[in-house]
Amino acid sequence: MNILIIEDEARIARRLHRMTVQFFGNKPAEVTICDSLKKGLDHIAGHVPNLLLLDLNLNGDNGFEVLEQMVAAPFHTIIVSANIDKAITAFAYGVLDFVPKPFNEDRLFQAFTRFINPAVKSNEGIKYLAVKTAGQVRLISIDDVVYIKGAGIYTELHLKNGKQELHDKSMELLQQLMPDGFERIHKSYLVNLGQVEKILVNPGSRYSMLLKTGEVLPVGRSKYKELKNRTA
Repeated sequence: MNILIIEDEARIARRLHRMTVQFFGNKPAEVTICDSLKKGLDHIAGHVPNLLLLDLNLNGDNGFEVLEQMVAAPFHTIIVSANIDKAITAFAYGVLDFVPKPFNEDRLFQAFTRFINPAVKSNEGIKYLAVKTAGQVRLISIDDVVYIKGAGIYTELHLKNGKQELHDKSMELLQQLMPDGFERIHKSYLVNLGQVEKILVNPGSRYSMLLKTGEVLPVGRSKYKELKNRTA
């Protein structure tokens, strides 16, 4: 596991490094510090991390420049910043957590816990998913997503307009970010429950879900009862 810290204040960077090593303990982890936006972007280009800790004010450079690119990347981002007025925007762009400065160990460890435990979600919901097309990043409203399908290390976003978009984050990473209205119904499908028409019972104790679009998706047996209650 590789963790990257982009922070221009050496004292804070060392503190983040110490707490990161303390939290992850004997788990295999390489923690790298970059003190500028350019160094951070260059590092990511050659060594994609599992987790990015990002400051938003880097010697006058705006950390949102990297954030706008990283929301479409195959890893999670935790913002560590004194710019708390940017928190809502950061969550809307799909960061895993926003840790305000000055921070303590408990608050940073809370963010790390979210990273290692997909069941722990933030009270803030993302509003967009970012996709890269021909090197350009576009933001897609969460409201336009009908369901998400796993596609190996990537995911497919299936939209209300019938189009599909490929996302660089895995199903597991996106599941951590999506709001409560999205439910994992199968190992390969994450569905917007607002787009569900009904649950279908098929021969042989097999289950499926009819969407308002007319599409039918498989439902895992262990999820059937829970989903039936939530969509009744």
